[in-house]
Amino acid sequence: MGAGPDPSRDVASGRRSRFDVRVIPHRRRSPLRLRDWRVSTKLATVLVVPSVAFLVVAGVLTRGLIGQTTTLGDFAGQVGIGRQITAAVHQIQQERDRAAGELGALHRAGANGDRDAAIAALKPLQTASDAALRDLRAAAEPLADSDAAWRVAYSEVLEAYDQVVYIRAAIPPAVLSSETILSNYHRAVDALLSLLAEPSPGEQQQALSDAVLRYVQLARVKELSSRVRAELYEAARAGRYAPNDEVTLTDLRAQQLTALGAFRVAATSDQIRVYDRTSVDPAFVAAAKLEEKSLPAGGAGPAVLPAPQWWAASEQRQELLRQVEAKVLDDAVRRADDASSDQLRTTLLVAGAVVTVLLVGVLISLLVGRSVARSMRLLRGQAMRIAQLELPDALDRLRGVTGGVPDIQVPPAVVRSQDEIGELAEAFVAVHRSAVSVAVEQAMMRRNVNAMFVNLARRSQVLVERQLELLDELEREEADPDQLENLFKLDHLAARMRRNDESLLVLAGTESTRRWNRPVGVGAVLLAASAEIEQYQRVRHDQVADLHLVGHAVGEMVHLLAELLENATAFSRPDTVVRVTVRPEGRDAVIEVADEGLGMSPAALEQANEVLASPPAADVAASERMGLFVVSHLAARLGLRVRLAGGQHGLVARILVPGGLLATPSPDLDEPASPRMLTSLVGQTRAAAPAAELPVAGRRPDPVAAPGAGALPFAPVGREIPVAPSRAAVPAGPSVPVPGLPGGGPVPVAPAAPRAVGVGPGSVPRQPAARPVPVRAEDVLAPAAGPSASAGSGWWSRQGPAPVAAAGVSPAPPATPVTGGTNERGLPVRVPMAQLPTVDGPARPGGPARHEPDPEAVSGMLSRLYSGVRRAEAEETTEFRLPPVGGRSEGGWQ
Repeated sequence: MGAGPDPSRDVASGRRSRFDVRVIPHRRRSPLRLRDWRVSTKLATVLVVPSVAFLVVAGVLTRGLIGQTTTLGDFAGQVGIGRQITAAVHQIQQERDRAAGELGALHRAGANGDRDAAIAALKPLQTASDAALRDLRAAAEPLADSDAAWRVAYSEVLEAYDQVVYIRAAIPPAVLSSETILSNYHRAVDALLSLLAEPSPGEQQQALSDAVLRYVQLARVKELSSRVRAELYEAARAGRYAPNDEVTLTDLRAQQLTALGAFRVAATSDQIRVYDRTSVDPAFVAAAKLEEKSLPAGGAGPAVLPAPQWWAASEQRQELLRQVEAKVLDDAVRRADDASSDQLRTTLLVAGAVVTVLLVGVLISLLVGRSVARSMRLLRGQAMRIAQLELPDALDRLRGVTGGVPDIQVPPAVVRSQDEIGELAEAFVAVHRSAVSVAVEQAMMRRNVNAMFVNLARRSQVLVERQLELLDELEREEADPDQLENLFKLDHLAARMRRNDESLLVLAGTESTRRWNRPVGVGAVLLAASAEIEQYQRVRHDQVADLHLVGHAVGEMVHLLAELLENATAFSRPDTVVRVTVRPEGRDAVIEVADEGLGMSPAALEQANEVLASPPAADVAASERMGLFVVSHLAARLGLRVRLAGGQHGLVARILVPGGLLATPSPDLDEPASPRMLTSLVGQTRAAAPAAELPVAGRRPDPVAAPGAGALPFAPVGREIPVAPSRAAVPAGPSVPVPGLPGGGPVPVAPAAPRAVGVGPGSVPRQPAARPVPVRAEDVLAPAAGPSASAGSGWWSRQGPAPVAAAGVSPAPPATPVTGGTNERGLPVRVPMAQLPTVDGPARPGGPARHEPDPEAVSGMLSRLYSGVRRAEAEETTEFRLPPVGGRSEGGWQ
């Protein structure tokens, strides 16, 4: 079945679409090869790689700064929470020291101890300790995301304080020893002091580490002073020292001196002066003097201090140490906050500088890359436009030139810069200009070659027409059947030569000289195409739909079908037939020509279909395989779709005829067939008869013969087909069944009437044997239009055979010249052959000698004829109607 039209091709004009060309790389692009990357990708890489490297370095630096900022921020927060820690330590110390005294008093009184008084004395201190821990918990919530060491130390503080809360219930009963109860307080205070010493600013911040060390050492001095107070207050409330109290006091005093020395080493001069001023305070001195009494002297044991006096004096000293501790801690908090603020400011400045430098670099890179990319984009657009649109369009315009060569303008370069890209754009324009110049030269050369083809073809056509006219005269005058068959063979060869000339005209882009202006039935077109080939007997018309073609496409359609039928008959066995079917397909029609030959290989079919789909320019291959190229050009000219496919036993050529070439039949076509039409149909019917019944006129061409003009390679690769002649010797017969006529009945063939040719005095006319008129394409198509053909249709070529005289009587020539009116200059228009007598038969053998014309007169007449033909071809042709000749019309325009 015929395929639909190819959207990538403008079938009506036969030209390539402007957008069906794409630049296809010669090899596959690989993203792994750097040279295959696009310029935009390379520019992006050049921009991205340094930017990424800069971002990595800047990110590492910024990350370090951010890490230091975070560390110093956490450090400042941990140092700032030291106020809550020292407050909690101070309250727990107060509760512990007072609890030690109450335990001493309870142990001294035994069962008679006043537990309520102890509970009343400890209750305010316990409440203050709980409040201090609550403040510590509230201050520690923002530091929940601090480093793990600080969180562990904080959890130990909470756990130790829970033990303190739990042990408080054991103080009034005094069932546990003082050491057991006070050890829980000692552990809670040690945990708080460890949490106080936990902040670490890092190895690079030694000054901050010293600040932390100073207030931690002072807090330890205060803690050791509080423990000494607890031991002495317990002994004062108990009224005696325990066996190990002296050793414990000595050890505590030694640790206190060591811690004080470490503080003085780490403290600043201002902090040392503050401590010295505090140490000379009267309250501090009074507590120290009172403590000195508890020291053993002169072998005597330590004195038991009065409990109220000692508690009051030691409490004032602890308060003074608390004030010094607060000042040292405030200094550390201020240093930590300043360091954190400075580090945050530095980090922000560095990050801002990194971002600024990156943005400036990216902006500059984008400006430079945008300039390069814009130039490359413009250059690429111009190159692609030249490669895909402008140059192919110019080549198409120059390839289809029939008149003057058009002026092809080459646009200037779109990139006007003075860099390498601008030079490359100028080089592209120079290449484009050179390509157009070469194409113009080739177009001029091709036009000259086409003009030469047309000139040679026209000259050959004139000679062939003269030869055919001469053969017509010889055939009418010949009575010998054998000699007549030879004349028919010569007629075939002449018709083949005429078709070769028409093929040259087709390849040269010239319109066909044979024109038909009225709709013609497809059956008549097929009969005319069959009459153009040599082995017409093998053509069978199966399922021919009642369709009609528009008149202007008839001649070219006959030529196209003749080439396909010639190929089918030449590349199939002589005992096979070629079947032609015509069927409608929607608004279109499909014509199939199927043979039973050898067929073609898939590669050869694909190559042939490519030529049929896109007609190439005439070259050496066109001369070697003229038929294929002629079919391709004719199909493109008519807007047909011709495609070859492998059939069941051979090859099938499918022709898709678009609906624009189909027409409704004219009412004149329904009139009865004329005698000449019947004669043509008889010859055509004989051509459609089986090969066993009708002999093949002439020798069948050898399929493996050397390629000649008109070869059509539709068969096995490498084999060419010589184009067959268009006429065959058809023996006469009484009647032949004619397919396609009403009833399919036989059509009687009347023998040709006798004609008096060259009758002189004493000559005796003789009646020759009846024989049919040779079958030609115009003989089939001229009667197909009916009697009115002469009014507006016909072949633009020589007329067919002379009409058959009615009742076998030759009409006498008219007495007055017959004219076709007057032309624009007022001269009478001559009607060809109007003055000649009709010759209905050849001279009898042995009759009087024919009158031979004078050779010089004939030469002069032919010379004047050729000069007139040349003048007519040079001037604009004027169409006029031909009056009927002999009472009937051959039909046609001249």
